[in-house]
Amino acid sequence: MSDVTANILTGGSFLLNPVAAFPIFTREKFTEEHREIENLVREFCSNKVLPQVLEIEKYNQDLSHNLIKQMGALGLLSIDIPEKYDGLELDKITAIIVAEAMRYGGSSSFTTTYTVQTGIGMLPLIWFGTHEQKQKYLPKLSSGEWICAYALTEPEAGSDAMSGRMTAFLSDDGKHYILNGEKQFTTNGKWAQIFTIFAQVDGSKFTAFIVETNTPGFEIGAEEHKLGVKGSSTVPLKFTDVKVPVENLLGEIGGGATIAFNALNVGRLKLGASALGGSKGLIEYATEYALQRRQFGQPIGHFDIIRKYIADMTVRTYALDSIIYRTIGDIDRAISELDQSTDDFYLKIGGEMERFAIEASMVKVYGSETLGFCADLGIQILGGYGFIEDYSMARIYRDTRIDRIWEGTNEINRQIITGYLMKKALLEEIPLREKIKCVDEFLATDPAVSGEGPLWYQTAMIEAGKYLTLYVFDEALTEFGQDLKHEQQLGELLANSFMDLYLADSTVARIGQLEEGNGQEPVLEAIAKTFTAEMALRLLNSALTGLNDIYHGHLPETVMDKMRKFQIRLLPSTDVAVMKRQIADYIYQRKTYPF
Repeated sequence: MSDVTANILTGGSFLLNPVAAFPIFTREKFTEEHREIENLVREFCSNKVLPQVLEIEKYNQDLSHNLIKQMGALGLLSIDIPEKYDGLELDKITAIIVAEAMRYGGSSSFTTTYTVQTGIGMLPLIWFGTHEQKQKYLPKLSSGEWICAYALTEPEAGSDAMSGRMTAFLSDDGKHYILNGEKQFTTNGKWAQIFTIFAQVDGSKFTAFIVETNTPGFEIGAEEHKLGVKGSSTVPLKFTDVKVPVENLLGEIGGGATIAFNALNVGRLKLGASALGGSKGLIEYATEYALQRRQFGQPIGHFDIIRKYIADMTVRTYALDSIIYRTIGDIDRAISELDQSTDDFYLKIGGEMERFAIEASMVKVYGSETLGFCADLGIQILGGYGFIEDYSMARIYRDTRIDRIWEGTNEINRQIITGYLMKKALLEEIPLREKIKCVDEFLATDPAVSGEGPLWYQTAMIEAGKYLTLYVFDEALTEFGQDLKHEQQLGELLANSFMDLYLADSTVARIGQLEEGNGQEPVLEAIAKTFTAEMALRLLNSALTGLNDIYHGHLPETVMDKMRKFQIRLLPSTDVAVMKRQIADYIYQRKTYPF
């Protein structure tokens, strides 16, 4: 059978390439410098942040700002800043490692403050700022002397950020832009000295500006009373004839969308990394409790359903880990091929980030939902104690809920996944349609009955899943064309299937390239087999639901025939219950997340 591959480094190519066709980056490939920085962050968070979690939660601005300054002194605010502005300018992998390691502080509030400072707050200036702007602001931001914020959302413009009503008009003397309007839910807002603000120049050209706090007419509202992350700042902003110097224009007139969404792509990756660290911490917390808490004469961790819960948390977390570092590894490799000597180097970094917008959205969605999943099971394992504020699980549970909303709601990010793949297919950026043409040829072959390696069957299931999902995708495009973007329920089903495939592909590829003899082969194989078996059932269910949507409940016999052939290839023959017991027992023996 002919095989269609994408030998280019771009988002979505995992659908075309066989599992492990190319090496992927994983945490097992961290350099010594990566591990040193990871240990530095762990030590700082364990010693400086964790002992003060409850005080941070009381909305202690001085404490949080002091901790930010301490991180600045360690160089942890300077990772993305160019060396000529006294930054470290390390690879993008390092920034994700730091975001994950922040979980050792146990404070979602402080992590939020830090992440905005080094992510959406600072990156627009690094990528799109002029030399003068960078020279003026970056040293104060990298030292932690100044806090920064990013204001995109408006009272009437949330997910549809481009519909914002805030205006900017050039003054008669040409020296200022006059800003009027409001912003909502601005993280770090009460504490910040500078803001990245988005407004419509002349009422229609979406543009970014740098605004300083003490500018006349700029008002910062009262703190919002939030469900969680109570120790961070979240406020509304109001602009009344605010004069912003023309030299504080960020990027080009009308270039605000590029700035906004490139920053959000990084924010989504960092959020996913933070969720990864949080999920690992929850597994360890829940495991410790399950092995200590006794009921009916034994630790509750010995009960089969609790073992299932621990295994479910572990399987999801391992898969999340696999896609995060695969994605940032691909992005970092793409950036490394750029010419740093060109004037538009940092603009091109944003372009590379956009090429992987699909995977960035997957990381955000799956990361936030995995952390929420682990927190929910954590509460259940602790039982009534999980509902009591004296235990940290209650606070953690509240803190996780916002992750599915900010950095673009998960609903929006799912539409991004399907929408970008639709764009890549229609514009032939990657040969998805060529792969789709091979569906009948694939189904005409006999299902594999043997193969090389312990995960050959899982690999075959993933490849069958790719053909199935692309087949449904093609049927949807044929029926709806570009109007598929309005079929949001169908788009969500497709996004979930694409995400499942990326997770399974990355998990199996990661395990396949590990060195033999590491002592973890059996449990890692159990993780891969469990995830793939449950993924296959989800793919079949989503495909049938989606096809019924496309054909309004009247599936042609030709479609049913294809579904039967796919079913043969995708129905798992894996004893998932046994696998989950094996995974949980491995975690119990080590009393930590060991991968």
